[in-house]
Amino acid sequence: MNFLTIEYFLTAAEELNFTRAAAKLYISPQSLSSHIAKLEEELGVELFNRTHPMTLTYAGEVMENRMREITDIKRQTFQELRDIKDFRRGVLSVGVSHTRGRVLLPAVLPDYHERFPTIEFKLFEGNTEMLDAALQRGEIDLMISLLPFSGNGVESVEICPEEILMLVPDALLRRCFPENYGYICSRLTENADVKLLKDCPFILMNPGNRVSLIAEEIFEEAKIDPPVLLKTENIETLLELCSRGMGITFYPKTLISDFDEHSFAGIHAYSLKYANVHWTVGVGYMKNRYLPQAAREFIKMLKNVGKSGRFS
Repeated sequence: MNFLTIEYFLTAAEELNFTRAAAKLYISPQSLSSHIAKLEEELGVELFNRTHPMTLTYAGEVMENRMREITDIKRQTFQELRDIKDFRRGVLSVGVSHTRGRVLLPAVLPDYHERFPTIEFKLFEGNTEMLDAALQRGEIDLMISLLPFSGNGVESVEICPEEILMLVPDALLRRCFPENYGYICSRLTENADVKLLKDCPFILMNPGNRVSLIAEEIFEEAKIDPPVLLKTENIETLLELCSRGMGITFYPKTLISDFDEHSFAGIHAYSLKYANVHWTVGVGYMKNRYLPQAAREFIKMLKNVGKSGRFS
C-alpha cells in the first residue's frame, strides 16, 4: 500500500461510485476498480459492498477513518518540514462564511499577501456546520466564525465583538400596523421587543447557521411562534428581501457596517435585549494538529485588525 492507493481508496469512499471517483482521479473506472481489488486482496477484507447504491463495509469504514488520519499526518508533517526550511512558502487554508469573508478578508488579505507573497491562500466557504466538519477533518487550517466552536479539540482566539441586530422593513410595519404604525415605532425604539412583532412575517437562515440558531432561541425566550415566509442559505439574500419589505430578519452587525445609507433606506435596525445577541468573532484551529507558521501570522494580523475596529 502507498499514498497513491490511499488516495484512490479515499476518493472512491467519498464518491461511492467508481465512475465518478475515477473521473476525479483522471483514470479509467477499470483501473480504479483494479486498484481497489488489489487493495482488498492485500488486506484480506472487502472494503465496498458493490451494490446499488454502493456502500462501505464495516472494514471499509474503519479503513476510511484510519486512512484520513494517515493523510492528515502526512500533510502536517510536510507542512512542518516546509516551515523548517522556509515558512514563507506553502499553503494556508481558511474556512469562513461567504458574507463574513467579504467583510473580514479584504481588511487582512492584501497586507498578508504583501508580507508573504509566496504563501498560497485557499478559501473554503460554507455555513457553520460545514466549517466545523472541514476543520475536524483537517481540510482547513483555520476557521473564522462566531465563538464558541462546537467541535472537539478546537483552540480559539478572539478577534472582535459581534452583535445580532433585528432588521425591520418600514414598509412591513406600515402594512402590518396601518392603524397604530407610529405607536409601534415608538415602542420598538424604546424597547425592541420581538413580541411586538409576533404576528409579522420573518425570513430566516437555514438550519446549520449560527444566526438561525440564535433566531430560534430568541423566539423561544420570547415565547412566540411567528410566521416564517422562507429560509435561505445566503444571508445577503435575507438583507435584500428585507429591504424589499418581505419580512423581518436577524443580521450580524459587522456584516452591515460597510453598506451605505441608500442600502438601508426603509430598514430599521434594532439592538435587542435578549441574552444571546452578543457574541465574539473568533478564529479556531485544532489543538492536536500542527499549526503552520503562515497560519500563526494570519491570526496575528486578524487580531490586530480586530483591535483597530476595521471590521466594524
